[in-house]
Amino acid sequence: MSTVSSQDDEDTFKILIATDIHLGYLEKDPVRGNDTFVTLNEILDHAQKKEVDFVLLGGDLFHENKPSRKTIHSCLESLRKYCMGDRPIQFEILSDQAVNFQYSKFPWVNYQDRNLNISIPIFSIHGNHDDPTGADALCALDILSCAGLLNHFGRSTSVEKIDISPILLRKGRTKIALYGLGAIPDERLYRMFVNKQVTMLRPREDEDSWFNLFVIHQNRSKHGATNYIPEQFLDDFINLVVWGHEHECKIAPCQNEQQGFYVSQPGSSVVTSLSPGEAVKKHIGLLHVKGKKMKMEKIMLETVRTFYMEDIVLADHPDLFNPDNPKVTQSIQAFCMEKVEFMLDNAERERVGNPRRPEKPLIRLRVDYTGGFEPFSVHRFSQKYMDRVANPKDIIHFFRHREQKEKNDSDLNFGKLVSRPVSEGMTLRVEDLVKQYFQTAEKKVQLSLLTERGMGQAVQEFVDKEEKDAIEELVKFQLEKTQRFLKERRTDAEEEKIDEEVRKFRESRKKNTEEEDEEVLQAMTRARAHRSEDAILVAASSDEELMDTGMKSTGDSDDGFPATLRRGRGRARGRARGARGQNSTVRGSSQRGRAFASLKPEASLNSSRLSEDIIDDDSDLEDISIVPSSKVNQRSVVNSIFT
Repeated sequence: MSTVSSQDDEDTFKILIATDIHLGYLEKDPVRGNDTFVTLNEILDHAQKKEVDFVLLGGDLFHENKPSRKTIHSCLESLRKYCMGDRPIQFEILSDQAVNFQYSKFPWVNYQDRNLNISIPIFSIHGNHDDPTGADALCALDILSCAGLLNHFGRSTSVEKIDISPILLRKGRTKIALYGLGAIPDERLYRMFVNKQVTMLRPREDEDSWFNLFVIHQNRSKHGATNYIPEQFLDDFINLVVWGHEHECKIAPCQNEQQGFYVSQPGSSVVTSLSPGEAVKKHIGLLHVKGKKMKMEKIMLETVRTFYMEDIVLADHPDLFNPDNPKVTQSIQAFCMEKVEFMLDNAERERVGNPRRPEKPLIRLRVDYTGGFEPFSVHRFSQKYMDRVANPKDIIHFFRHREQKEKNDSDLNFGKLVSRPVSEGMTLRVEDLVKQYFQTAEKKVQLSLLTERGMGQAVQEFVDKEEKDAIEELVKFQLEKTQRFLKERRTDAEEEKIDEEVRKFRESRKKNTEEEDEEVLQAMTRARAHRSEDAILVAASSDEELMDTGMKSTGDSDDGFPATLRRGRGRARGRARGARGQNSTVRGSSQRGRAFASLKPEASLNSSRLSEDIIDDDSDLEDISIVPSSKVNQRSVVNSIFT
């Protein structure tokens, strides 16, 4: 089997892959506040030393939708330090960049900007943490894109149809079609796939000669009937899928037997939750692509804080713990201390071999006290480890399995949901809690005009995106729509008839989920517009106050002008270095807006089944050769949605 040769650099793409860096996570924590910034520097340092062609990020570069000034500043500092320089760019872009970067004010790749010297381009989609929001639908990535430090792609604003147009890259004889899709609510995207509203465009010429790389940021694990994206939904002409959002590191490419493509899940670059998936060692990937062959090299991150986790079931140790013993609580506490000390010893031995690791580790001990046991004071226990662990308040987590009862959908025990351990993999959302509340609430507090789905989405926007007018605008919007409905039906002014018509109208809206999503979207747009108007009024009033202050201070200035408005001396310096030190044949080879390779929708029902060979030599390298087989198979029914 032929493999990717690192010596054939003129035909080999080298791509550094990372996802879910979550810059700014716990930035105010005195111990863990700088963890994300240190790890970003390590990732970019690897990119610089490996001399990669570009960096590909799979979403959630930032932890917050509105990152702080410290987070933005640290990110800009790192990108400027590692990604700017005179090293020539060895690949060119063949696709229409006005389409690839249509939401940017500068719709071309940053390394072709004559005012910038970019040595390592970064391509990134947005995640669910840093997705576009607000009246102008902007996100933190747009700030970096405007500054010329990052290329934000994969945006989609339509709720009716998504056309994913690839960025077409060429280096020597190797061609890559880079597809990207930023985070979209899973249930909406699931429905769009089912309704054949998602189309992946392909180059019209030599479509089988392209290595198709797709980066996505969605739930991969099933969290509900439609709250995830099955791999079978994705088109089978794809060669490799880089899956963001899932934090467990599974970076070695794993083949989907049905579709034939490979999936790489890099996982998060920093520990953001004390769960089993986060305890897996963190890696980034160095992807080599030559022709249709690829090789993934795993690179372990050395600056990630050590995390050890263990579970204890007290009922499994009847010889040690007897719930009838009055001193059993002291025995349990001593046993837990022994376990914590053991994990601390392991963490210290690991850090000795790697001085770049932070000194204080993360320790988590989950204790199942089912069977009549009582928990001890977690606060008092944590005081003993204040100077030795990074999470002293979260070391111990007590939970208890409740007795199984007959399932009754009308009963909802919030205490059970809150106390459920992380291992069960349930992630509660505000939208789900709102829906469950109204489903189990008494009749007198049930919604009669609004729907649970719409109210849940509005509350979710209020909590996650700080859209303060979201709920109010949704209520107004649905009230106006109901009033128009009653007028059109010319309903008699009798309370019973009005209630019956409203009930029927509400039930019809609940069945039409697409129309309801459109209602919520319009209500959110009105809320953002309302917030923008308020901001303009506040700014105008501030300007008036400033003018009043300036007029009052006029008499205090010797030259007749307010002291705060006098112009100081200085010169404005402006130099455009352009592509100093760059290979002009490389940097200028791709023209903005010019389509070297036209695109077409993937409408054919015939697809070449890909055969792959994997060599496992017990190393960190995965050699994968992808060659179209001679046998032509029919596309599956699921994949026909892409036509």
